[in-house]
Amino acid sequence: MTDTSYLTVVVVVAVPVGLYLLHRALVAAEERGWVYYRRRSSTCRSIGSAMLEVHAMMEPEKRHILKVGKEDERRDEVDSSGTGPDLPTH
Repeated sequence: MTDTSYLTVVVVVAVPVGLYLLHRALVAAEERGWVYYRRRSSTCRSIGSAMLEVHAMMEPEKRHILKVGKEDERRDEVDSSGTGPDLPTH
């Protein structure tokens, strides 16, 4: 066999093995909560909250809008017994 044949065999074997090892590493990282990979994904709500944080950094005078939005989310978390997180009253 020539040098290019050996290189081809090494690449054909090494690439799938490397991809499998990367897959297993990502699954393990997902189980620890480090990344979202296959089983869970971020929600539109969390993406929206992240964008609001970026907006609040760009325009700090409008930070109260973010605060009101988060208070509304906390109100939604109130369970059927009527208890939930302590909210400031206005």
